[in-house]
Amino acid sequence: MSRSVDHPPRHDDEPVGALVQQASEQISTLIRQELRLAQAEMQHKGKRLGLGGGLFGGAGVIGFIALQGLAASAIIALDLIWPLWVSALTVTVLLAVVAGVLAGVGKKQVSQATPPAPEQAIEGVKADVAEVKERAHR
Repeated sequence: MSRSVDHPPRHDDEPVGALVQQASEQISTLIRQELRLAQAEMQHKGKRLGLGGGLFGGAGVIGFIALQGLAASAIIALDLIWPLWVSALTVTVLLAVVAGVLAGVGKKQVSQATPPAPEQAIEGVKADVAEVKERAHR
């Protein structure tokens, strides 16, 4: 039997080469989209990691200043001048509290940025591979 010209071709009637080319183009497009998603996700996580690292650095600097204040407090206490030592100790405690807060916020930022893998993109690729496998078995 010959095929009628009036009917549009079905996928069953398309040559294998055309189907392979179409699949190749679709896979290429899909991979480019997944790579763009992975890049965007990594940029977002990189920013969080940078912010968390900066806060940890700030906590380290302020913690170092707090240790200097503690040393100054001990020296002044030995000098037995009560008001000066109380002042130095108060400053030391305040700096230690600030360092603790910065360290806590920094830790939270770093934990939100880990693991550094582009999780959404990986899940998208897994779903795409599963879909391709499912369609290939039909």
